[in-house]
Amino acid sequence: MNDVLRLENIGKTYNKGEPGQIDVLRGLDLAVAKGEVVALVAPSGAGKSTLLHIAGLLDTPDAGRVILNGTELTGEPDRTRTTARRRDLGFVYQFHHLLPEFSAAENIVLPQLANAVPDTHAKARAAELLERVGLKDRADHRPAELSGGEQQRVAFCRALANQPALLLADEPTGNLDPETSDRVFAMLMSLVRETGLSALIATHNLDLAGRMDRVVRLEAGRIAAI
Repeated sequence: MNDVLRLENIGKTYNKGEPGQIDVLRGLDLAVAKGEVVALVAPSGAGKSTLLHIAGLLDTPDAGRVILNGTELTGEPDRTRTTARRRDLGFVYQFHHLLPEFSAAENIVLPQLANAVPDTHAKARAAELLERVGLKDRADHRPAELSGGEQQRVAFCRALANQPALLLADEPTGNLDPETSDRVFAMLMSLVRETGLSALIATHNLDLAGRMDRVVRLEAGRIAAI
């Protein structure tokens, strides 16, 4: 199988059985191939975050199958899903969500320690990633001492720390001004290409979306190609 992620016939309903029932996802199908970068475009309220949470094993669908690296994880116990999430997935959000009391390097080391990576190797990996994004000299700085663009670059490094198979990103440059957004996005794409991982990146920015391999749109609970 050449797909890192397959979502098959995914359904998700909120307030199920109640008058205000909302069918967010309706028989949705989506595949992300190895090494492919897919842009996910959707209007507000279309279910973009729900889709990413299901793909990231943070939420479970009411129907359908979630297959990650050839293994179906739908309905698996939390412990199995957590292990797969740590091993195979990296997450980047609109806000960096760095731990404020830790340095840039420590924020990249911590998820590796949670994945049982030896401390020495984790620190070396953090240093390598920070150098690749031009933040070698900022390794000991805490998030409050970094600019918005620098904070998000550290967040990218943290997402890639455990060498995941798939990166999931939700408006990763949405909090940045246009110039910084363009520069930081270019750096993210460079990291993704260099490491050969796959990515599903949600964005409202059609210019950024056009720089990815494929653009899909979430409409009426299903995926439509653009």
